[in-house]
Amino acid sequence: MSAPDTNIEKQKSRHRFVLIGFAVVGIFAAAMFLLNMGMAVDGEGPLVEEMVDDSAPVLQGEGAD
Repeated sequence: MSAPDTNIEKQKSRHRFVLIGFAVVGIFAAAMFLLNMGMAVDGEGPLVEEMVDDSAPVLQGEGAD
């Protein structure tokens, strides 16, 4: 069901700031994504070796000898 008296111009004016907010958040998210991809390509991001903690004990199951 739809509303019988839809006024598109009135709805545009009511939702203007919400739509602008969505656009700003979308642009920010795209910029962060591209920045993250740029850091990964340049090699400036965290290295896998730095992220792995070798000092943590390794747990073994019952069947492991």
